[in-house]
Amino acid sequence: MSDCAGISAPEPVFAEPWHAQVFALTVQLNEAGRFTWADWVQRFSATLKRHGLNRELDGGEDYFRAWLETLEQVLADDGTASRAEAEGMRSRWEEAYLSTPHGAPVHLQG
Repeated sequence: MSDCAGISAPEPVFAEPWHAQVFALTVQLNEAGRFTWADWVQRFSATLKRHGLNRELDGGEDYFRAWLETLEQVLADDGTASRAEAEGMRSRWEEAYLSTPHGAPVHLQG
């Protein structure tokens, strides 16, 4: 049996659950052939430049908001979901989240 004293658990890779979800969705769409990774990198880089995020990012909120913005643009460009549809869904989730008691699962109403 090894001694684990002094060894701490690794830090989570993503600061927020939605960061992991938007990352996983992007990877899944890439693997499904919806876009190439080279195209993703070009688009995401353009989003970061547009927001002036040319500094070293630590994977925080600004980084993942830019990631989400890029994904929404990809989906709008290929006709999957318009910007208005994405904004409507975001508003519905925000309303559901804010009206859900703390600790209870969030349910999006149809």
